[in-house]
Amino acid sequence: MSNFWKTFLTNMLHIVLLEPEIPPNTGNIARLCAATHTQLHLIEPLGFRIDDTTLRRAGMDYWQHVTWHRWPTWQAFDAARSPRSRLWFIEDGGRHRYSDVQFADGDYLVFGRETAGLPQPLIQAHPDQWLRIPMSNPQARSLNLSNCAALVLFEALRQLGFPGESKQCQ
Repeated sequence: MSNFWKTFLTNMLHIVLLEPEIPPNTGNIARLCAATHTQLHLIEPLGFRIDDTTLRRAGMDYWQHVTWHRWPTWQAFDAARSPRSRLWFIEDGGRHRYSDVQFADGDYLVFGRETAGLPQPLIQAHPDQWLRIPMSNPQARSLNLSNCAALVLFEALRQLGFPGESKQCQ
């Protein structure tokens, strides 16, 4: 493996799904992570089994290309990550728009359950790292979790110059 890839894989971005509930969303996000060399972190309890066919189908044949970790609790995940890394909590009501912050290598993009979002005490404890995705229609309750993950991840990748970009378009 080249030094470029060793550095890139060490400094990659991370997507964290706290208690995900819907298998196709997690599968789609796994596929996103495979395509972008982003690490995926799943924090229990999960609303599905890892061998769920809808999870596998949504991720298609990309799972072997995903670096992913399963954590029993938020505390176990938080204790294991580098203290130099930053957490960004993406949830309605955040002080900053996701496009207004400077992302860096090693950042963690944290998303909550599809039905409940992130726990309020967690995001209120980190107000400067609480990001929102702007929406203009008040009747639209929310966006799909996998769409939110893609929006924020690609903004972070754009800011970082799309490291490791393949020039192939499929």
